[in-house]
This record gives sequence, C-alpha cells and structure tokens, in this order.
Amino acid sequence: MVRTAAILLAKRGLQGASFSEVLAASGAPRGSIYHHFPEGKDQLVTEALALAQGRALAELEKHRDQPATEVARAFVQLWRDVLVASDFQAGCAVVAVTVAAEEDALVDTAAGVFREWQETLTALLTSGGVSADRAPSLAALLIAACEGAVIVARAQGSLDRFDATSEELIGVVAAAS
Repeated sequence: MVRTAAILLAKRGLQGASFSEVLAASGAPRGSIYHHFPEGKDQLVTEALALAQGRALAELEKHRDQPATEVARAFVQLWRDVLVASDFQAGCAVVAVTVAAEEDALVDTAAGVFREWQETLTALLTSGGVSADRAPSLAALLIAACEGAVIVARAQGSLDRFDATSEELIGVVAAAS
C-alpha cells in the first residue's frame, strides 16, 4: 500500500492518493488500510515519502566516491527514468505533497526529504571533487532544476527540455569540480 501510495502521489498528486484510490490500485482489503495506518492518510503519505526518499538515497549512494559529474548524471537519470517508465505520467511525490498539503506536518516531512537529498548530494559532490563551499549550492541547483525540468517534461510529454537542462547541470558540476 505504501508503494502504491508513492506511485499515486507521483502520478496524481495528494488528492489522487486517497485511501480509496490506494485500495483500488493495490488490491488490498479495505480493513487493512485502517489496521496499518491508524493515524489516517497523513501516516500513509508520510510512509510513502519515506519510501521515495529511501529509494533516491539508495540510488545516489551507489555513486559515493565517484566524480561529481557522475553523481550529477545519476541524479538527473533518476528523474529521467521516472518520466520514461511512466510515459510522462509521474513526477515527484515529494513535490506533489509540498504543493497540495494543508497539514504543516506533511509539508515538514517533505521539507525533510528535500533536506536529506541536499545533504547527501552535497556530501557526494564534495567527495567527487567539488569544493565544500560550492557543493551545497550545486546540490540545491540539481534538486530545483530537476524538479522543474520534470514538471516541464510532463507538461510537454517530451524529454527535450529535460535533457537540455540535464546537460547544463552536468556542465555546471563539471566546471566546479
């Protein structure tokens, strides 16, 4: 159910990831959702964000001690893969929650995911040859630009602008390393 919720968040946003939608897409019995998520939808969404966070971090960790350009390339590839695998139907579950959540706790959870991605990217870029002074701003740039490029790619149903943005980002990281 958590995996299904993460997918629905990425595809349909917070409103499209209701308990009913999660049950229908996952095939889980109705009673199980209340058993596993007694605190309600916010608990399910929080766990879905943790899953998305963990998957991205696990993929990034594969590139520890690699050149900074490879770290940047891996990060943009994560998002490219999401777009291609979903035929431009999915984006970022964390963005979906950020823009639609009415509960401060959910926005704080999303902020925590972005913070952890930033910290991990900063560390990886630093170990990959970017100065410790420059790495935090490059990590922020990677996250912000990729999120925006994903939105544009979904809207246009094309990788053209995403790929152009990706190459610019990799070039900026290369120049800084």
